[in-house]
Amino acid sequence: MGDGLGRWVPAVRAASAYKRSWLAKDLIAGLVLSTLLVPQGMAYAELAGLPAITGLYTTVLCLLGYAVFGPSRVLVLGPDSSLGPMIAAVIVPIAGSGGDPGVAIALASMLGLLVGITMTIAGVAKLGFISDLLSKPTRLGYMNGLAVTILVGQLAKLCGFSTDADGLIDEFTAFVRGVAHSEIVPAALAVGLFALALILVLQRLLPKIPAILVAVVLSIAVTWAFQLGDRGVDLVGPLPQGLPPFTLPHASWDQLWLLVVGALGITLVSLTDTISTASVFAARAGQQVHGNQEMIGIGAANIAASFFQGFPVSTSGSRTAVAVQSGARSQLTGIVGAALILLMLLFFPGLLQDLPQPALAAVVIAASLMLADLAGTAQLWRQRRTEFGVSMAAFLGVALLGVLPGIAVAVTLSVLNVFRRVWWPYQTTLGRAAGVPGYHDVRVYPDAERLPGLVLFRFDAPLIFANARVFRAEIERVAREDPRVRWIVVAAEPITDIDTTASDMLAELDEALNARGVSLVFAEMKTPVQQKIERYRLSPAIDRFSPTIEDAVAAYRAQHDVDWQPATDQN
Repeated sequence: MGDGLGRWVPAVRAASAYKRSWLAKDLIAGLVLSTLLVPQGMAYAELAGLPAITGLYTTVLCLLGYAVFGPSRVLVLGPDSSLGPMIAAVIVPIAGSGGDPGVAIALASMLGLLVGITMTIAGVAKLGFISDLLSKPTRLGYMNGLAVTILVGQLAKLCGFSTDADGLIDEFTAFVRGVAHSEIVPAALAVGLFALALILVLQRLLPKIPAILVAVVLSIAVTWAFQLGDRGVDLVGPLPQGLPPFTLPHASWDQLWLLVVGALGITLVSLTDTISTASVFAARAGQQVHGNQEMIGIGAANIAASFFQGFPVSTSGSRTAVAVQSGARSQLTGIVGAALILLMLLFFPGLLQDLPQPALAAVVIAASLMLADLAGTAQLWRQRRTEFGVSMAAFLGVALLGVLPGIAVAVTLSVLNVFRRVWWPYQTTLGRAAGVPGYHDVRVYPDAERLPGLVLFRFDAPLIFANARVFRAEIERVAREDPRVRWIVVAAEPITDIDTTASDMLAELDEALNARGVSLVFAEMKTPVQQKIERYRLSPAIDRFSPTIEDAVAAYRAQHDVDWQPATDQN
């Protein structure tokens, strides 16, 4: 019974396997982690258009929920910079810009519940493969667009004023207008730039030092020393004292379908982040990624947070790295971090009341810079221009259309890119290259020898409805351009499938080729594919199958008594 329960509730298995020697390391790691959880949780809550306190509530409950149902010993969940704009994009249009915070909190909690339910169902149904809908190029473009959107959206807050604009272009225009109208608060800009510079410098030169904690503490000290609150700088103010309040997520039917659409996009991004982050840290520890259980764990974390004024969460690579570097051995690290946040809320709610809002903007901007991957984008440009184009299209989709439309563009581009490769696959003819065993692409070996009247043709894709016409057109072109052709041997090993549309095409093609005195032969066809041909009753029409290309070549030479000729003698 324990093993069965442990499969669905990993905390049971983790507790039984816990080693006493881990305790001190987990406690220290939890203490260090909490110094990062508090400022990031508050900053990312405001990025999502919510009160800062909800970021702390969310952090506490998602850590506890994942500790019970999450399979990883070290992953740390919480409010995420990549999800913040998506949450805001969903709830702000419904609640209205500058609307009642209570309405925004209720909508965000319902959104978290929907994400949690969706993620849990996906995990139980073993649908982890949906994370593959975001390919590397589209994910790079999406993240770069998100980074720019976040950065521009925080510029006004960094400078001490606010705008009602929505969207990258409008927000940038409003920021420029605010600067032109002298709305900048010098003290706010000074403390914001101070915090941002401190974070970036420490992360670069002294990565083991908790840069965000140092920036927050010094920003509070500067605010207190120079009385920046009296100089027009917005402060966080005292937080509500006490435990996170239990609330039932709710929304009207009119609001619900908009939340569902947003939840699907957030689930996809959260799942992709989680699988990639979990894979990295599991590989370092020599462990395996349990993708379906990860989804259940994140689903449970979102559901737990949603009942305490929380919003959707994801795995955080930066916070996980901090936990690992600090010696974390189990999810007790996250539990300790959650407990310390609760102690602060119970006994020291005014601890961060002098934290300037521009400093929180600096935390978010620093996170946005980490989201961007300019080196990866440049590498795409050098390696494959088509994928660079896909990445830039995803970037423009996020930057110009918005975060949620941008994720739709990114997914669509990923699917279309796969379809494009199947629709127009690589195809070539083969020859015998001097000194190289086997048969090879004549584009790579232009001097390869060929047999008169024989064409060795390779088609690098499954043969399906999308490319059946392309296959037929290329075969007919080959047969038409060289009147000496008698056999066309298809090197069929790359063909992993043949559907019914392609089977009809093959029957018609074989009949047309036979009328010209040309035989269509398949070599090295996989057994499952050949069995499909037999099921389609194509075998009587196409009765030439060779186990290898060499066998097909030998059969042709025996029938036609020809020898290999250099490429220069082919015309």
